[in-house]
Amino acid sequence: MLETVKTLALEIGLKFLMALLVLIIGFKITSFIEKRMLKAKSWIKIDSTLQLFVRSATRMGLKLLVVITAIMVAGVPMTTFVAVLGAAGLAIGLALQGSLSNLAGGVLIISLRPFKVGDYIDGAGHSGTITEIGLFYTHMTTVDNRVIIIPNSTIASSSITNYVFYPTRRLDIDFGVDYNSDIGKVKTIIMDTIMNHPLVLKDPEPFVRLGTHADSALIFKTRTWVNTSDYWTLNFDLQEQVKEAFDANGIEIPYPHMVIQNKK
Repeated sequence: MLETVKTLALEIGLKFLMALLVLIIGFKITSFIEKRMLKAKSWIKIDSTLQLFVRSATRMGLKLLVVITAIMVAGVPMTTFVAVLGAAGLAIGLALQGSLSNLAGGVLIISLRPFKVGDYIDGAGHSGTITEIGLFYTHMTTVDNRVIIIPNSTIASSSITNYVFYPTRRLDIDFGVDYNSDIGKVKTIIMDTIMNHPLVLKDPEPFVRLGTHADSALIFKTRTWVNTSDYWTLNFDLQEQVKEAFDANGIEIPYPHMVIQNKK
C-alpha cells in the first residue's frame, strides 16, 4: 500500500509540475505573441478603437487556452472537466451578470461604431472625449481633465450624441438688437462679418434673417457651416466680431432695465 501511495503521489506530483510548467511557459508565450502582434505592420493599420479591444480579447483568449491546456495536462478527465466547467460557468455567469452585460455592450460598440476613440460625445449622462474602449468599460476624459469610466452596458443602452461624427457642423447664433435698428443694415453687418471670417464655409451659404420679435429686441438668427474642428473657435470669434461691428455702426444691443418709481 505504501508503494502504491508513493507511486500515486509521484504520478500526481509529476502531472502537477507539468501543469505548472505549461502555465509558466504558456503565459510567457502569450506575452511574446502579444508583443509581436503590437510590432506587426498590419497592427498599425488597424483602427485605434479596435486595437485596445482586440488586444484585450486576444490576451484573455490566449490565457484561457493556456489554463485549459494545463488542466488537461494535470490529468483531469475531459468529462469531469466539462461538467465542472459547465457548473462553474453557470455560477460565474449568475455572479457576473453585470460584467457579461458590459462585455456584450463592448461588442455592440465595436460592431455598430456609434463613436470611436478620439470622439467627443454626450452619453450615459456624461460629456467628454473617448480615450479607450475596453472589453468591459469605456474611458472618457472631460474638458477639465477628469477621467470617467463608464460600464459598456450603460453607455451602449443610452442615447449618444456624437459631436464629431461628421467633418462639418452648422453653427447657430442669435443676435438681439434694438427695435429702432434698421433691419437691412443689421443683416448686412452680420453677413459681412460672417463672410469675412476665414473659417466660414461658403457652401452651404451662410444664412441671416430676422427670426423673432422678442419682448425687448429683434432677434436675428444666423446659420453658418464650419469644419467640426473649428466649431468653437468660430463661435467665439463671431460673438466678439459682430458685437464690435454693431458698436462701430451704432447698432444698440438691448438689455433689461429696471425702473424705480418713488411715490410720495
